[in-house]
Amino acid sequence: MSMLSLTAGRAAALRAQNRVSVQRTAPFSVLAPVAKQITVTFIEPDGAEIEATGEEGTNLMELAHENDVDLEGACEGACACSTCHVILDDKIYDELPEPSDEENDMLDLAFGLTDTSRLGCQVELTAEMEGMRIKLPSATRNFYVDGAKPAHH
Repeated sequence: MSMLSLTAGRAAALRAQNRVSVQRTAPFSVLAPVAKQITVTFIEPDGAEIEATGEEGTNLMELAHENDVDLEGACEGACACSTCHVILDDKIYDELPEPSDEENDMLDLAFGLTDTSRLGCQVELTAEMEGMRIKLPSATRNFYVDGAKPAHH
């Protein structure tokens, strides 16, 4: 057997080995799972309703900003103001985890506080919130500059 035919045989064996390797790994996918979409309705102080859809895990303040809902969020979600104050349905409010001490401290400063008030930056969308109606209070207290509307990033 010549040296050339021996080398050609080894090359063919290596190619076959590589094909098997590629075929073995090809069916697997590295795609991330698709997040569930949740639709809620924001009710503005004038009664206008804005339907908004977002991914599960998005907080209500972010969802409002993504859908041009007039919900301020002066501290940009740092739980350091009450300008993203929202009023939730009784049923949903009862299913949520208790507000943190920091959130309760900020809610104490909120205009128009109710038994089901929360800060939008602290409430994340879940499947149970599908169809929920979220009321916006008639006013907010912005301690930075009264009436200021920060640009959202």
